[in-house]
Amino acid sequence: MDLYDPQQVEHPCKLHHYSQLNNTQNLIQNFRQINYRNNAPWLHLPLHTIDTAPEESKPLLEDSVQNFGMIPNLHAVMAESPAVLEAYKALHGFFQKTSLDKDELTVVWQTINIEHECHYCVPAHTMIANMMSIDPAITEALRNRTAMPNAKLQALHNMTLSMTRNRGHIKDAEMDAFFAAGYAQRHMLEIALGLSQKVMSNYVNHFSQTPVDDAFAEFAWEGAKTA
Repeated sequence: MDLYDPQQVEHPCKLHHYSQLNNTQNLIQNFRQINYRNNAPWLHLPLHTIDTAPEESKPLLEDSVQNFGMIPNLHAVMAESPAVLEAYKALHGFFQKTSLDKDELTVVWQTINIEHECHYCVPAHTMIANMMSIDPAITEALRNRTAMPNAKLQALHNMTLSMTRNRGHIKDAEMDAFFAAGYAQRHMLEIALGLSQKVMSNYVNHFSQTPVDDAFAEFAWEGAKTA
């Protein structure tokens, strides 16, 4: 985040100047500035701490520290709107309560992250996959957009990708292939739940350009590998 020091800025008409600021850090955290990246404007949203966050977000960020040992930058950005951060955390928890196993959760998450080209969520979920002891072959196939290690996960990947690209408009042949692989109607609904979670995080990361946390910077992703 670019530092903005109002003490260095003069009024254009030089009618007054800044003298003392009692809370410069809060001003920096909450300053909104239009910047340009790839010829398009994007917002510098504040990376909130427990001290700077809106009151309703403070316990949500405290929960993040308890669960992750830190405040992930995505949570720090979402904290600007307590309702958004609460909703995101709830969706994340609900998705983990579905009938999908840990490999399948990872396939849904990363299929959507990569289709949306999310610079933040792909490395974040790579680290999460490692913490969940996911087979590296699954992680690499997802990151590189290559075939899944088995037919069932490939069917899940295909359905998730189709649902994401086609906004839920699924062809009969796609459903037949999905059910033939061993999935059921409930799994269609559970993919939609995972998609709702990832739309929130991916879109927020796009327009806020959320900085990748140091904790998973080693898993940075810039697109599929070329042959």
